[in-house]
Amino acid sequence: MDINKRTILWIVFAVSLVILWNNWMVSTGKPSMFAPAPPAASASAKAVVPASAQAVAAAAAAAQPGAAEGAAPFKRETITITTDVVKADIDTLGGELVRLELLKHHDKIDAKKNQVLFQKGGKNTYLAQTGLVGVAGAPNHTTGFTAKPGVRALADGNQVQLVLEAEQGGVKLVKTFTFKRGDYTVDVRHDVTNTGAAPIAPELYLQLVHDGNKPEGDTWFNSSFTGPTMYTAADKYKKLTFEGIEKHDAKQKENPSVKLDAGHAEKADNGWVAISQHFFVSAFVPQDKLARDIFTKKIDTNTYAIGVVQPLGTLAPGATISNSAKLYSGPQDEKALEKVSPGLDLVKDYGMLTILAKPMYWVMEQLFALLHNWGWTIIVFTILIKLLFFPLSAAGYRSMARMKVVTPKMTAIRERHKGDPQKMNQAMMELYKTEKINPLGGCLPILVQMPVFIALYWVLNASVEMRGAPWVGWITDLTQPDPWFILPVLYAISMYITTKLNPAPADPMQAKMMLFMPLAFSVMFFFFPSGLVLYWVVNNVLSICQQYLITKKFAPAEAK
Repeated sequence: MDINKRTILWIVFAVSLVILWNNWMVSTGKPSMFAPAPPAASASAKAVVPASAQAVAAAAAAAQPGAAEGAAPFKRETITITTDVVKADIDTLGGELVRLELLKHHDKIDAKKNQVLFQKGGKNTYLAQTGLVGVAGAPNHTTGFTAKPGVRALADGNQVQLVLEAEQGGVKLVKTFTFKRGDYTVDVRHDVTNTGAAPIAPELYLQLVHDGNKPEGDTWFNSSFTGPTMYTAADKYKKLTFEGIEKHDAKQKENPSVKLDAGHAEKADNGWVAISQHFFVSAFVPQDKLARDIFTKKIDTNTYAIGVVQPLGTLAPGATISNSAKLYSGPQDEKALEKVSPGLDLVKDYGMLTILAKPMYWVMEQLFALLHNWGWTIIVFTILIKLLFFPLSAAGYRSMARMKVVTPKMTAIRERHKGDPQKMNQAMMELYKTEKINPLGGCLPILVQMPVFIALYWVLNASVEMRGAPWVGWITDLTQPDPWFILPVLYAISMYITTKLNPAPADPMQAKMMLFMPLAFSVMFFFFPSGLVLYWVVNNVLSICQQYLITKKFAPAEAK
């Protein structure tokens, strides 16, 4: 028994040593003794996975934070750069832009806070990452960088720079971020030096990472697009979705031997990649006229990336190459975006009626330059639209006035032929012809205004200039619903008056529906942007005045 006990104790001791040794190996970054060796990828599988996405993921997984072997332990810190328009936090672990606060734009939910784009931690992920692939162990977005001393706030100057350095794998990478006064564009320069003894062929990647969640405050009535967007000269503007990336990733895993279409351009030497959200956008604009692979990928649960990989050519020992890119992260201001890169202004999405919405916004912009208030701008713009369509709407109101005069005759025809619909319709058509009435004439004002209404909805929904813009009193943000519901109630009243001015339908059920519609639309407008409801209220008031004058002038003449 004693021998058996001793044997068991020796076995336990030996197993304990093995476990302790394995834990020490893992803690020092070496692979576990019990972990299976990674399977060798087949040639076909390697061909299927996009080289850019595969290389970035592999480099991130393999890298360990810190400087070269034997150097002092890496000391991680977050450096804050402040200008007059942004406050940016950059993590020296990877040189990631992990937080970006826009100092001129308030948060949608809490107006006391500033709008935050890039962020890390919590339920939201939004990051800008860069690094090198193509050289084993080269610095990337998981490598520890050392920050050069320097000014961290703009103060009286026109720009402020942050310089980060890292050297490992025989490669030295220097990242230089340049922030400028009054500018949401950050110049991002990468200087790559071959510190080894053999030639290397590094590739630079730039990527934006975002979670797949809808922005806080997004509603069904006021929903907006959030997702990856991109532009190339050949394929133009392209909107993608996180759901689409998820599905593509799942299908690719199901069919690893087949290269599936990514749904976007995968090679170019121009353009940009971005993450768009309501009123704001973050876009990487890589160095122009330099070949690049464009990729989208799922990098974690509910976390996705869009980016580019640019080959930097072959570097001889001691040689250095520089690459200049831009990172725009700020409001969707058309004029500012046009200056950053061709096509970037297209992220300001006007929907299907862009051809109508763009000139509408231009007119409103000119009016705002005179009035300096977007609420009064909407009112004056509504008056101009009303004047533009005055002849058409007047014809419609005249037709409705005639219809109201001949309503007794129409009622008599319905009573006379209520058992014979064919004869009733024939008699009605003869009455319309005799009285020179267009039965559809009353629909013209509404039909004409609907495209304008929809286009204005998109203008209000897309124009960051109106975000947080007040009108008077209780309306403090024209892109948000009326907090006191005054405008929807005024709309309901104006619609009720309009209904009363129109000829009453002969069908009692239809008449009740016409009275119920103002209430239904008013409830729906509780959730619409107050600027849009303001347009409709003003339009209704002008229509009531126009219709009343035409009816009053026209009806007595018909009565004779």
